[in-house]
Amino acid sequence: MKRRQFIQTTISASIATAVSSSVLSAEKRPPCILLRSSWQTVNIGDIAHTPGVLAILQKHFPETDVRLWPSNIGNGVDEMLQSRFPKLQIVKGPEDLKRAFVECDFLLHGSGPSLVAEKDVVRWNKETGKPYGIFGITFSMTHSTATQPSSDAAVANTIAVLSGAKFVFFRDSVSLELARSKGCSCPVMAFGPDGAFATDLRDDAKADAFLSANGLEDGKFLCCISRLRYTPYWTIPAKKALLDDQKHARNEAMKEHDCKPLRDAITAVVTNTDLKILLCPEDETQMTVNKEMLFARLPEDVRARCVWRENYWLTAEALSTYRRSAGLFGHEMHSPIMCIGNGIPAIVCRWSEQTSKGIMWRDIGLGDWLFDFDNEEELKAMPAAVLAMAKDPAAAKATAEQGREFVEQRQREMIAVLRKNLSGEEVG
Repeated sequence: MKRRQFIQTTISASIATAVSSSVLSAEKRPPCILLRSSWQTVNIGDIAHTPGVLAILQKHFPETDVRLWPSNIGNGVDEMLQSRFPKLQIVKGPEDLKRAFVECDFLLHGSGPSLVAEKDVVRWNKETGKPYGIFGITFSMTHSTATQPSSDAAVANTIAVLSGAKFVFFRDSVSLELARSKGCSCPVMAFGPDGAFATDLRDDAKADAFLSANGLEDGKFLCCISRLRYTPYWTIPAKKALLDDQKHARNEAMKEHDCKPLRDAITAVVTNTDLKILLCPEDETQMTVNKEMLFARLPEDVRARCVWRENYWLTAEALSTYRRSAGLFGHEMHSPIMCIGNGIPAIVCRWSEQTSKGIMWRDIGLGDWLFDFDNEEELKAMPAAVLAMAKDPAAAKATAEQGREFVEQRQREMIAVLRKNLSGEEVG
């Protein structure tokens, strides 16, 4: 059975067997959801999880009252969220949280690299006894920021929490299959896309100003993002204590191996098309990587058609920029996710340190745009795929739209399961 057929069959069966729990049957007020999300602000992808899930809820379950229980919404993220979702209530202290535990009917854990807020889900369950569900996570034996496998006890604890949920949607099929193999008994387990696909934040004014200042025209440039095997958070002044010698050594050993194919792709595009290249970051550490490993090592004539962005940006400006591009390629995941969610072509390069999340590209039908850099044949084939995307924008756009349509159908089905658990309505 093909992967997409497997996913479609799995989620349809899950919906059909979902247990209807009418938690609001005796009440006449809108359902109230506590969204546990917003993990950090140094990465536009981690920021994007929250507005993506909020946009899905707003579109498909607009009668809900949603409150956000964040980990971090500093650096202007608070204002950005409130601008897009003016009715959103944000939990900002112990008293707000206490009130939310009383007034909210359901805890929804947002998408992320793992069950990020596992302890908070356990707390909700113990203190309220109310139901909870999980949207679009990866489940693995080794977290993407770790170097050692999780202990058997830790895995067993996570499986127990997942099993107690009303539903768990995994953002890649490898995670789904692994959870099943470890004995997860949640009544509804299925593929469910990362919430960031639905992110629709915009800051057109900032994007237009940057593009104009750097000679980049709509549809006349590709975006490129490089990164290292492990995010070197220790290079951020406030996070120096996170220095990990083992991770740093791995980064140094692999950075040329991983970045050379991006330079080859950039050179191919600049040489064979009239497009320019924007080297841009997904997190606060990548401006330096882009400059050292890409911009500074390109031939002079190629570098002349490239723009290196030296400053970090927030999700709204980044997405407005991506929407004006002809596509994106690189080592990151969530900029491509946001691109596909907005109909923009995007090629993903991955490696084992990033867990199984990249497999979602195959799950949504974009396997031809996924390249495993631990596989030398795939690594060598990536530049040609980028050039093909650049030379046939109409075909690339059509492929991106197919991916977006697949994702949006899954989003509707995920909300149908959530709605059924909250209101007891029949799934349409």
